Amino acid sequence: MALGAVALGGAGVAVLASSASDGGVAAASAGTAPIKTSVRSLGLTGARASVKSLAARSTAPFSMVGVTWSGAHAQLRGTVEVRTRSAASGTWTRWLAMAQPDEIPDPAELDRPGVRGGMSPMWAGASNGVQVRVVAARGVAALPAGLTVDLIDPGKARTTGAVQAAGAASPALGLAGYALTGSDTPTPTDTTSYTTAPAGSGSPTDTTTPSDTASPSDTTTPTSASPSDTPTSTSPTDATTSAPASTATSSVSPSTSLSPTASASPWPGQLPTLAQAYPSCPAASGSPSASATQTEPSPPPASTTSKVAAPTVVTRAGWGADECARESGYPAYGTAVKVMFVHHTDTTNSYSCSDSPAIVRGIYAEHLRQTWRDIGYNFLVDKCGTIFEGRFGGMALPIVGAQTYGFNTNSMGVAAIGTYTDFSGGDSTASTFPGAAPSKAMLGSIARIAAWKFGMYGENPSTGTGSLTEGASDSHGFTQGTSYSFQAVSGHRNGFATDCPGNQLYAQLGTIRSYAAGPVSGLSVTDMSGGAAKSGTSYYTKGAANVAWSAATPSAVISGFDVLVDGKAVAHTSGTTFSAAISVTPGSHTVQIRATHITGTTTLSSGVTLVGDTTAPTFPATPSVRLRTGTVSSTAVPVTVGWKAADNAALSKVTASAPSTATFGPTTTSWSTSAKPAISDLFALKASDVAGNTASASVYRTAHLIQETSATRTGTWTRRSSSNYLGGYSYSSSAAKASISWTFTGRSVSWIVSRSSSSGQANIYVDGTKITTVDLKSSTTQYRQAIWTTTWSGSAKHTLKIVVVGTSGRPTVTTDGIATIS
Repeated sequence: MALGAVALGGAGVAVLASSASDGGVAAASAGTAPIKTSVRSLGLTGARASVKSLAARSTAPFSMVGVTWSGAHAQLRGTVEVRTRSAASGTWTRWLAMAQPDEIPDPAELDRPGVRGGMSPMWAGASNGVQVRVVAARGVAALPAGLTVDLIDPGKARTTGAVQAAGAASPALGLAGYALTGSDTPTPTDTTSYTTAPAGSGSPTDTTTPSDTASPSDTTTPTSASPSDTPTSTSPTDATTSAPASTATSSVSPSTSLSPTASASPWPGQLPTLAQAYPSCPAASGSPSASATQTEPSPPPASTTSKVAAPTVVTRAGWGADECARESGYPAYGTAVKVMFVHHTDTTNSYSCSDSPAIVRGIYAEHLRQTWRDIGYNFLVDKCGTIFEGRFGGMALPIVGAQTYGFNTNSMGVAAIGTYTDFSGGDSTASTFPGAAPSKAMLGSIARIAAWKFGMYGENPSTGTGSLTEGASDSHGFTQGTSYSFQAVSGHRNGFATDCPGNQLYAQLGTIRSYAAGPVSGLSVTDMSGGAAKSGTSYYTKGAANVAWSAATPSAVISGFDVLVDGKAVAHTSGTTFSAAISVTPGSHTVQIRATHITGTTTLSSGVTLVGDTTAPTFPATPSVRLRTGTVSSTAVPVTVGWKAADNAALSKVTASAPSTATFGPTTTSWSTSAKPAISDLFALKASDVAGNTASASVYRTAHLIQETSATRTGTWTRRSSSNYLGGYSYSSSAAKASISWTFTGRSVSWIVSRSSSSGQANIYVDGTKITTVDLKSSTTQYRQAIWTTTWSGSAKHTLKIVVVGTSGRPTVTTDGIATIS
């Protein structure tokens, strides 16, 4: 899609896209109104200079808590603890310790009048009650002046169904850049100001009693960006506004000259327009209106192009930034991004990714409450891997943020939302929140930002280094004006005296570097399905197959995959898709996956054999059916079905469908089943190969039960009657050389007897030849036992003769007939 084409997302949110030739510069999404955000500040009081507190009280709804004080350079040496009450359950939390601030502007921003110091804000979730206590450390006489607790209501999105990022629930995503058009004219809307509501009753607390109303000393109005060290009653910045973000329109075309002015003069494409830098805001807003003097950066930041495509980012419009709340105009720019400092926000790890936009709005509001120009970070990334635009000014440009004190110029700050100290909090024992391992999605997205940004300057994010000059005079361990070398991807602790970004995330910086630099690692074919099946180490198919694979490298830094068959690409997917359908011709083939990293490097997986097989298995001979030993009844005669199945590639199984169902492995060649007497039974088999080709074979056979009335007897035989015998009777003889003979036509025969501990032996003759001697003795009494069988290759007339041996002490032989197969 060329720059200027408009794609409509859900709820009519427009997202402009760019082609690969745009060099990573693409359009921001537009059409999402800012979300009303308010900050209510309550003063902390106390008779002692070293202890300040706020009694537990009911409040208007809020979701994030901050604590700030007068004086940007004043340090709070001590502990700050808060408790909040859940709006859903009414339950108060335990005391939660707030973390010391990590992200700090450089002196040019920090030393302006009115800038406040502050703790790292804490995400509390939907709450309606608060209690605060601040205690100075041992030996510290006083806490900073002007202490307030800031209750931040990040508001709720008023648009739904917009284009969304993976794992996020926020609208208005776009590639990192700006769409510029001379028709960008934001329309002002009404301004709603919030003041601190009277407190209701609070829950009993550990140390104080909730008060019914807020005392004058506890109540302040929303904070502002005005030059004042103490809260005032007319703070304009905290006013909630609804001025919409500038809207990208379809008037932009590839040939349009993009300019920050209303005219069509040439200008770097990533720079916001004057209308975007100086939004038209209501008079009550803390941001100057569009009528104020509007100046362009001088010199302008150089336009950037990257060999790496821009990532998908939730833009400021997407997360609901009120552009009238920040300082209007353009931010300061460096000359290049030389170092990326990785941070964590020191907020809870138990947040839902659907809350991430609200968390970003909360951090934005608290940074503005401290009278910063804007949110400090350049980007923020949540645990689902969603990237959020931070400081205004054009994501493709080297914006000076407020994140690593003294080294903000020519660096960028990327904040991981959450706390990533040791699991036990070992590297930050004062932190309330135990550490968590950063998710693979988060690491991948941080790496994607690094690859894109460093791709603009030809720097290798894995091995590259960058030199930055210390810009502060009071940063512990660093000397102002001195140049320091950093790895391209560094932790905040490398440039400032802090444990940020926590040991768990800091330990993964090497992983982030390798993800960003490439190539893709851990690539392998994991399965084939969709018509393909595995046997041994190979797969077989009639032609179609669905190939699945995996990679250790996260999708965020993979531009795509190709499926190769015998070295030729036959299918392509995006970096987030890990399967593809292919087809092959008969014969053996090698299937591989080629992964392309966002930097263009490629990785080839090991090959997996896929055999195309369209030849059906065979049964070289008709299945056989023969009698076997076992218990006989009037309805079931034990038989064995035998077969031989073959395949040119790989036999998978043989299944039986008659006279009953059964499934056998490829090496099984017989089946013990039963036949119904006097009925022509169907014995049906099907052979299947691994590819799914099949062949069938079947045969009809009839089993017969022939009793003694059809036999010829010699010597003494006694008829015995019992329901345990076939037909209700049998014949027994104890006389040596007594015989009984049957003449029949068939291909298999079995002799059926009764057995006991006193049974004797008998000689068996077939067609006049002695075949064997069998012993009928058994420790238990058994009836209708097929004790001996024999089978011929075809059906013919045969005579079976049984001769009593007359075994000493147990001469009796009891016969119950014969069974035959014809």
